[in-house]
This record gives sequence, structure tokens and C-alpha cells, in this order.
Amino acid sequence: MSEPTSKRIALETGLSYHYLEWDSAASDHTLVLVHGFLDFASGWRSAVSSALQQRFHIVAPDMRGHGDSDHIGAGGYYHFLDYVADLRSFVGKLGRGTLSMVGHSMGGSIVGYYAGAFPETLEKVALMEGMGPPETDTPAPDRVQHWVRGWNRARARKPHLYPSIEAAAEKLRHRDRKLSPKLARKLAEWGTRETDGGRFFKHDPLHLSQGPIPYSVDVALEFWRRITCPVLLVNGADSRMRLGAEEHARRVAGLRDYQEHTIEGAGHMIQRHQPDALAELLLGFLA
Repeated sequence: MSEPTSKRIALETGLSYHYLEWDSAASDHTLVLVHGFLDFASGWRSAVSSALQQRFHIVAPDMRGHGDSDHIGAGGYYHFLDYVADLRSFVGKLGRGTLSMVGHSMGGSIVGYYAGAFPETLEKVALMEGMGPPETDTPAPDRVQHWVRGWNRARARKPHLYPSIEAAAEKLRHRDRKLSPKLARKLAEWGTRETDGGRFFKHDPLHLSQGPIPYSVDVALEFWRRITCPVLLVNGADSRMRLGAEEHARRVAGLRDYQEHTIEGAGHMIQRHQPDALAELLLGFLA
């Protein structure tokens, strides 16, 4: 497999995005890989197989506030549809003749919104554990109170420092027991930045606060019902974040053309746990 090229691009939304590009194929089919919450573009590296590289022009952005992309400015916050606006600008600048997308977790929600808002632009879509989180019943006024308090705490909080890459890698493995030590170290190296006294993870601490607008399945269904291209749903057999059968059925009822596959030996972070199986599955679907 060839290594990706690290690049930056200015978006119409006013932010500068960092992204990885695998341009080994003379292909007019662009495949966009959209990561999940507190992840980043390099999290896709192990899943981008030689076969995928030979077939597609592949780009993986760090979404706003993640990795090496810009954080929002003072007074701003992160909302799902902000990501959609960024993604629209991103693919408008980098997409070629044909466009497909893969989204993981939060990235799946972003891709689902995008595919419903701009259905005519997409050839195929894969959503990896990306049909949205559980809904909450927290009253809206209470949620806004929590949001404001969390916003204030996040802005006042200094980043947590880890004394070494190995310590940061151990933190990743503590959160994800299926993550191998070798990959954990690579992710810690790519995902942290060195400063006086240690290393800190690159994501904006503001992401650790709860947003004011709860996830709404009814709103998501409005987008999913407008998706016209084939959709692949990918689940991790060992994921703790899978929806119950009834709720899952409620959500997929909004898709007109979909297939579903479960990857054995994978938890929620499928691209980390079973990258070869995922790459093979994506190749078969997208090609």
C-alpha cells in the first residue's frame, strides 16, 4: 500500500481543512472517508487497502475541530449541519466525476445528512455504525443549561497532558480494548501534538461538552428518505453501541435501497479492529 499525501484546503465556510489523499489510481471516482467523534483522518489508514487505492481516488478529511483541521473561532460551536456545509465545500473542490462516501459513527450521521440534502451528487454511500445515537428525553431547557455550563468548562480547561506517546496510546487502549498496541501507538503519534510538559490530543476540548440540540430520529428520517443511491450499512458484531432491533428497524425503514453486513471480531471502531475485512467489503460494494 502507498502512503497518503498530507494536504490542506481552504473551504467556503471560512475554515482550513487538513486531509489525506491517496491518488494512486487514475480514476474519476472519488471516495470520501468521514471519521467519527474524536477520531481523525489517519484513523482510516489501515483500512485503505491496495485494492481500494487502485480503484478509487481517496480523500479523508479531518473534520472541523479534529486532527489538524481548524477549530472554530471564539463564540462558535460544533453542530452536525456545520460539518455538512464543510463537506459540501470539500467535495466541491476535490471531487471528480463520480462521488461516493463512507462515514463512521458521527461521520455516518454527517454522510447521511449530506446524502439526503444532495442526493444527486452521490453514487454510493456506506454508513458504519452510522444510523445515529440513541435519542434522549432530557428536557430542552435543561439541555441548554448543561450546554452553557459545559461550554464554559471546556474553554477554561487546559488540555490533559500525557508524558509520552506510549502513555497516550495506553489511554486509547483503555477506551478500546480491541485496539492493538501497534496501531494504538501509531494513532497516538498521529493524533497528539507535543508541547511543554508532554503531549495532548488534537481535538478541540469543546467537543467534550454536550450540544444544545438533541439528536432527532424524525429529522434524520427526513434526510434518509431522500437518499436515492444504494446504501451499505456496516455493523461491528461486538459493538456496544448497536441499536435495539425495534429502533434499528424504525431507522432503516427510511432507506429505500440498502443492504446490511456485520463484521465479526469488530467492535464499534470497525476500521481499527478488522481493517482488511472492511476494505474487502467496501470494495465489493463500491465497485
